[in-house]
Amino acid sequence: MMKFLLSGIVFGLSAGLAPGPLLTLVISETLKHGTREGVKVSMAPLVTDLPIVLFTIFILSRLSNIEPVVGGIFLLGGIFLLYLGYESLSFKGIDLDLEQVKPQSLRKGIVANFLNPHPYVFWLSIGAPLVLKASRIHSTLAILFLSAFYVFLIGSKLSVAVIIGKSRHFLKAKGYVYSIRFLGVILLVFAILFVVDGLKAIGAF
Repeated sequence: MMKFLLSGIVFGLSAGLAPGPLLTLVISETLKHGTREGVKVSMAPLVTDLPIVLFTIFILSRLSNIEPVVGGIFLLGGIFLLYLGYESLSFKGIDLDLEQVKPQSLRKGIVANFLNPHPYVFWLSIGAPLVLKASRIHSTLAILFLSAFYVFLIGSKLSVAVIIGKSRHFLKAKGYVYSIRFLGVILLVFAILFVVDGLKAIGAF
């Protein structure tokens, strides 16, 4: 239980706090139109992610009995986590030039998240495999992972909107930078675990 709970928390926080198209929209809308608009944009994953989650789970559930395929997916997930971990460890803060950010709305935020490749890669190589793995043990574990992931994904973006509404210096604050880097270390640990699971699945050892 703790494994899936911790996975949901770490991946949710990482997706919520790491720089990306949606976080940029959250920040820009907050600075230009107030905290309420930033909060609206931060809710976009609740709309955009459902079809992505259902689609990837459906596809992978049809392939879950083919061990080499499962192993390949876990290896892909491990590589993606290595990339995310490296990005987090290299994080130095966010410089946002509002003059170059066009006015956005929740609708545009939803479109931007649909067009962002990260959710697709994440759910195909990391999220959906974990959901399927958890559901084989007990369905409540899958629900626990999904709940933790979205509570911390949405919650972290909401927190950023609220904090930015009070002080834009948060974007360069040491606490924020070090939090992202610490998550990067944890992501690297998960990357190793995914690679090990992938190698086991393909019979490498």
